[in-house]
Amino acid sequence: MNQPLRRGSLLSPLPDGLCEEQIETLLESGRFRLERILSQGQVSPEGFWFDQDTDEWVALLRGAAAIEIEGRDLPLRLQPGDWVLLPKGLRHRVAYTAEAEVTVWLALHADLLLEPPAPEKTRSLGETPETPQ
Repeated sequence: MNQPLRRGSLLSPLPDGLCEEQIETLLESGRFRLERILSQGQVSPEGFWFDQDTDEWVALLRGAAAIEIEGRDLPLRLQPGDWVLLPKGLRHRVAYTAEAEVTVWLALHADLLLEPPAPEKTRSLGETPETPQ
């Protein structure tokens, strides 16, 4: 059976103001979950740390945020376009989200490959990996 086409926008609609963080699951299967998270001034409660059993890849699409990572002196500041891969078991917390606008996160929770991929040579459009240069 064919699955129906699903479509949406990560940046709209956005609420005018948020009293609490909103988490919307976009896709989920087994140990894979993709979420859109909306924050506006919300932070993790004092003393609370996320300690997850899957890796989390987070991209900031709009707004501003900072993530505090256990053992790191300064929070990791994120601006639109920034992303971070948080390995499972790495204790972290949200230390800041912008209050003046809605911050939009895209979060992927899964068992991910944590080793960086081998560097590839730059190819011209139309070249295949087997084409000698």
